[in-house]
Amino acid sequence: QVQLVESGGGLVQAGGSLRLSCAASGRTASNYHMAWFRQAPGKEREFVAAIRWNGASTYIADSVKGRFTISRDNAKNTVYLQMNSLKPEDTAIYYCAAKQAGLAFIPRGPYDYWGQGTQVTVSS
Repeated sequence: QVQLVESGGGLVQAGGSLRLSCAASGRTASNYHMAWFRQAPGKEREFVAAIRWNGASTYIADSVKGRFTISRDNAKNTVYLQMNSLKPEDTAIYYCAAKQAGLAFIPRGPYDYWGQGTQVTVSS
C-alpha cells in the first residue's frame, strides 16, 4: 500500500504560480510511477502530467504543456507539480496518483493509488 497526501493548493490570480506537492508513504515510493490529474466541477477527471519511477521521462498534457512541470525527489518520497502562468480554466481539484513500476507504463493510467486531492482556484 502507498498513501498519498497532496498539498500546496490555494487561491491565486491568473498569471500566478503554485507548486503542488505529493508526499508518499508506505512502500518505497521510488518504485512507483507517479502522476497528477485534475477534476473541475461538472467535468471528468483529466490527466495533467506523469513521471517515471526514476524521473527519466515525463509526460505533460497538451493543455498545460509549457506552463506545468512535473518532478520528483525520491529521497523525500515526494512528487511536485510546478504550475506557472495559471489560467482560470486550471481551476480544479488536483489529485496525485501512483502505479507500481513494471514492464510497461501508460502515463494516462490506470493508477493503483490516489490521494485525497488539493483545491486550486485561479481568479481572473
